[in-house]
Amino acid sequence: MRSDDLYLIEDMETALADPLDQLLQAEDTTPPDPEVMLAQLQDANALNRLAAVRAFAALTEPKAIPALIKALDDSCSNIRTAAAYALGRNVSHQAVDVLIECLRHDQNDNVRKAIAWALGNYSDRRSIQPLIEALRRDIAPVRLWAASSLGNTAVVDYETVIGAVPSLIEALRRDAEADVRSNCAWALGQLCRPLPANIVYATVIDALIEALVEDEDLSVREDAKASLLQVGDARALQMIETLQQDGLLW
Repeated sequence: MRSDDLYLIEDMETALADPLDQLLQAEDTTPPDPEVMLAQLQDANALNRLAAVRAFAALTEPKAIPALIKALDDSCSNIRTAAAYALGRNVSHQAVDVLIECLRHDQNDNVRKAIAWALGNYSDRRSIQPLIEALRRDIAPVRLWAASSLGNTAVVDYETVIGAVPSLIEALRRDAEADVRSNCAWALGQLCRPLPANIVYATVIDALIEALVEDEDLSVREDAKASLLQVGDARALQMIETLQQDGLLW
């Protein structure tokens, strides 16, 4: 990469501080020409490559996947971040192992956050353990998205679901960040819905009721309540009704 490319990218760090905002903004604009962006993915200029990779956060184009996977190894963290979001939009199971490797080893927080989000669109059992590891040990924004992505694994299979439950319950009880606990409450509701009425199901309901009653943060209690209402468990519904009658819940 030429020194002028490095200089220009350093100037963009503030503008790209929250890559998810960039993704959402991209959805509100007129999509660029996919063929032009495909060619630009190979550009020698880092800013041009960045613009092309970011474009595929709004575009679905299978032909871009090999270049997006390659971009996960780019020396510029902004390009790696944009590539992760783009691979969340352009889902390809050939990207899963590379995304997992980056989630475990990339030193940039924004890159790992983007990958934690992207893996939620794959619902691939290979990603379960890496997401659990991220939920246990990574920074708060990564933990937040790891929780949400684990919630999306409900569509995989029973073994996958029950593999994710213990770590989500632990984080719901112990994570220091209320936003992470809220996402855990949501994720547990998603995982609980397809479960049979067995001990795993009962454990999830107990954890959600515990959060509903005991968590100090209103948003966590609200998300726990929403998950319990969505699941429709009779015991939980009775608990919610009792708390409302006692003026302890609204």
